Amino acid sequence: MAIDFSRNGHVARIAFNRPEKLNALSLAMYDDLGRAFAEVQADPDIRCAVLTAVGGRAFCVGADLTESIPALASDRFDISAWDPAHMKVPGFYKPVISAIGGLCLGGGFEIMLATDIRLASPDAIFQLPEPSHGFVPAGGTLVRLVRQIGYAHAMEILLTAQRFSAADMVAKGVVNRIVPGDVEAEAFAMAERVASLSPQAVQTIKQAVLTLQDLPLDEAFRQEAALGQRTFTSDDARRALAAFAARAAAR
Repeated sequence: MAIDFSRNGHVARIAFNRPEKLNALSLAMYDDLGRAFAEVQADPDIRCAVLTAVGGRAFCVGADLTESIPALASDRFDISAWDPAHMKVPGFYKPVISAIGGLCLGGGFEIMLATDIRLASPDAIFQLPEPSHGFVPAGGTLVRLVRQIGYAHAMEILLTAQRFSAADMVAKGVVNRIVPGDVEAEAFAMAERVASLSPQAVQTIKQAVLTLQDLPLDEAFRQEAALGQRTFTSDDARRALAAFAARAAAR
């Protein structure tokens, strides 16, 4: 399989594994990636996932131009068939951390945008080349990018089709930080930290961030209070408060 899936405790590892093609996504890889994210969503023991890649030269250079893009161009199906791979599915509130090394282009960039925390190696290169090929990054990017960063930065990335360094992406707010050493190991350390926290609280935070931002202010506050009350009265909160009172570590 060109998409690896494994787990260690409460953390899942999903990896692009087609290094001879710079992890370009075949049709089968899109299906397998969607299934991997669905397993993360469905398994209550998985609290966080790390998205990474094999090979070192590329995180992912996007859809395979010899297979996946021609399939779209032939109008056999539309890009919404890849919604599970792009995490464009309702109710996906488990955090995903990406470890990015080498080339992160096109569809690889789009999938990276669906992750919640992004760590990059110093040599990482980012690009949305779609306009130079006559099409657009419609795997979530036209919606996500301008909501995640400033308008002017988003339009520069979208309209110029130029390549950007990891430092550029940190400056524009696309990437959290550059990791000089083992970026995957750092991503796993962060994932373990997230997985040690209350899964209900973590997933409620992600749910709120994804669902409340476009609501009218009064409705957003009303739903925020309801989500907050759900966590205040949860078993996780009860155990944590009892542990705090006993000066013990919460579990």
